[in-house]
Amino acid sequence: MNEVWRDGNRVELLINGEGFYPSVYQAIEDARREVLLETFILRDDKVGRGLRQVLIDAARRGVRVDVIADGYGTPDLDASFLGGLLDAGVRLHLFDPQPRRLGMRTNLFRRLHRKHVVVDGAVAFVGGINFCADHLADFGPMAKQDYAVRIEGPGVQDIRRACLEVLRPAPHLESSDMPAADAVHPGGPAGPCRTCLAIRDNLHRRTEIEQHYLRAIARARERLLIANAYFFPGYRLLRALRDAAKRGVTVRLILQGLPDMPLVRLCSKLLYDTLLRDGVEIYEYRDRPLHGKVAVMDRHWATVGSSNLDPLSLSLNLEGNLMIEDEAFASALDDHLERLAADSCRRVTRQYARRGYWWRAPLVFLSFHFLRHFPAIAGQLPAHRQMLHPARIDEEPGQSQVQP
Repeated sequence: MNEVWRDGNRVELLINGEGFYPSVYQAIEDARREVLLETFILRDDKVGRGLRQVLIDAARRGVRVDVIADGYGTPDLDASFLGGLLDAGVRLHLFDPQPRRLGMRTNLFRRLHRKHVVVDGAVAFVGGINFCADHLADFGPMAKQDYAVRIEGPGVQDIRRACLEVLRPAPHLESSDMPAADAVHPGGPAGPCRTCLAIRDNLHRRTEIEQHYLRAIARARERLLIANAYFFPGYRLLRALRDAAKRGVTVRLILQGLPDMPLVRLCSKLLYDTLLRDGVEIYEYRDRPLHGKVAVMDRHWATVGSSNLDPLSLSLNLEGNLMIEDEAFASALDDHLERLAADSCRRVTRQYARRGYWWRAPLVFLSFHFLRHFPAIAGQLPAHRQMLHPARIDEEPGQSQVQP
């Protein structure tokens, strides 16, 4: 496991779009040299337009701006949205964009699911929040509950390097057009937090995030809280959670109760009885769709990032999670999740979990084993090179949109 821990960081928890977007926009407004931004989804709504404006302003005052958006998560941006970015000098890259087949997108797997922002090598953001309005409460009942962190200190350089690693193989970028490794100067110590950026890619770091989870679960002695939107882990994580509960650790899972993707919740429910019978506590968050990917162990270790505990995130997507060792940060996140469980969740009982179990048992078996082998199956499909393409405006009438 490629594990590098950095001392001397300041880490701030940002909750939902209300906490995340103003902090990101302010950092970009203060940028003087460089903005690197990765996102799965960028939409032409009030959040996307707010980001667009601060990026344009930064580029016009001479800041180098590179935006990497996933070609599947961000399929269509029209010319009016895109034109101002390109005219100002913003470099917009699409990750692994594949052509449509029969009107359908083909790059369903191996997506750039990370959400990273790095400004001047001095401040960075890591989390699960996309740039779209459904992360704001005024979106309505289906607004997402989600998390990110703002980090200052030596750990920022690891996030910057991760962004450059995605940019470096881009065929449309000459080496002379790449951001220089020494274009920014690392900042000194900024706070008490020890951090480690864990990356999941399809090259050399395929299990890094899962290994961090397994290690934290194995080391837990008192309590473990995990809030995860799309929960369907494999054997090792399930066994680790059950073993922790059996040795007396309080293991609490906060999962979706108001799903944005009902099929995903159904998959999670297939595992409920297996976990509950060994003492794992399960809570379903009912206020809004849970989109978070966070965990806390023994009030001194925590993680915030983009990785779900499901086959896509653990075996196929490009993901990024920040691991944090700091008692104050972990305790604050622990307190927040406990309030969430107490005030906004329904605790799942075995009686509820076993309703209809007689007909669901074969489905549990078949689904679990299919999804366990799904990454290997999907890995045989073609056209999954980790490649970037520049965005352009399609000039055909009625077809103006982002195209690879």
